[in-house]
Amino acid sequence: MKFSDVIGQKELKHHLVSMVEQKRVSHAMLFLGPEGSGGLSLGVAFAQYMLCEKVNTGTTPSLFEAGPTKSPTDSCGQCPSCIKAAGFVHPDIHFSFPVISKKNDRPPVSSDFIKEWREFLKEQPYGNNYDWLQFIDAENKQGNISSNEVADINRKMSFKSFEGAYKILIMWMPEFLGNQGNKLLKLIEEPPPDTIFILVAENENLILPTILSRTHLIKLRPLHNIEIEAALELQKGTQAARAEQLAAISNGNFREAIQQLEHADDDWDKLLREWMNSILKTGPGAQIKWIEEIAKAGREKQKQFLRYFNHLIELAIRQKIIPSSEEMNTRENDFAVRLSKLCEIEQLEAINTELDNAAYYIERNANGKILFHALTIRLYYIISNKSVILIH
Repeated sequence: MKFSDVIGQKELKHHLVSMVEQKRVSHAMLFLGPEGSGGLSLGVAFAQYMLCEKVNTGTTPSLFEAGPTKSPTDSCGQCPSCIKAAGFVHPDIHFSFPVISKKNDRPPVSSDFIKEWREFLKEQPYGNNYDWLQFIDAENKQGNISSNEVADINRKMSFKSFEGAYKILIMWMPEFLGNQGNKLLKLIEEPPPDTIFILVAENENLILPTILSRTHLIKLRPLHNIEIEAALELQKGTQAARAEQLAAISNGNFREAIQQLEHADDDWDKLLREWMNSILKTGPGAQIKWIEEIAKAGREKQKQFLRYFNHLIELAIRQKIIPSSEEMNTRENDFAVRLSKLCEIEQLEAINTELDNAAYYIERNANGKILFHALTIRLYYIISNKSVILIH
């Protein structure tokens, strides 16, 4: 994977190239960014860049100058090292990630899932931990980075590099390291020569403080809408208008945009109007029927539905602050206008908070039926002081 394959993050790419050029690469780095910002893709691209044979020659052809010049701004993608790195089979790039127990009794390590991991990286480079666990058919099992994995890392990184200038470990989701992560401290503090650790994380608060304090922070920002739009058009062939809409919903999260694209056939608008009418008009019987329906959907669909509602809440708040004089000719805008008439800004913000909380608990395997029942009650109390019907 080249830097050019990573969406956005232009400033960070320049910074990483400069670190290599000035020979100031830290031996332990933490790529920290929100879901869908590209931390894993950037980490993999950086590893390929550091091992690229063109980058490591120290020289590039010049028409007017002799001797060393600036490092290339990207890996060449053509040398043997780049070809292996792009296929995730370079012997000097090692991966560590959350895994689950297999049927045998032996404690699992990342190497047991390396074939699946390579396929996952090719298919879902912006996927999250939920996507990975679904990819390996984990069902309700929770992933983990165990003490056996830490021991395997210590063993692998004690070897000399096979063919590259460095040997590199990319650890995805160090949040899943328990106290056993402290067994990595000596290796991180006193690594063998030319050893690089790249940790890729989403939640700084879940990382062991002892690990956090020993890494150089590389902080990714959420993606800009225009970057997501361009990526959807180029990578997925999405029409410009649809790409713009998905970028607005995704809040800087490319994975979210992809999920919304894949669930394009789901009628979120109809489902949402039915829910609101059950809360405001048709009562408990309709609510129970609706909750039964949404509970049958998978966690990912439930979360996408809540994200869609969040998007409409944002449109409604915008409508409250700056009322649009233009004709609202889409069902989304129609719903947002009706919602802005129904609720004050404080109510809209309260609903937004409840939706965020619900999405958080869905990610953590909450029972869908119980969660949406409680959420229905909360929304009723937030908006029950008014009764505008939201459906035609």
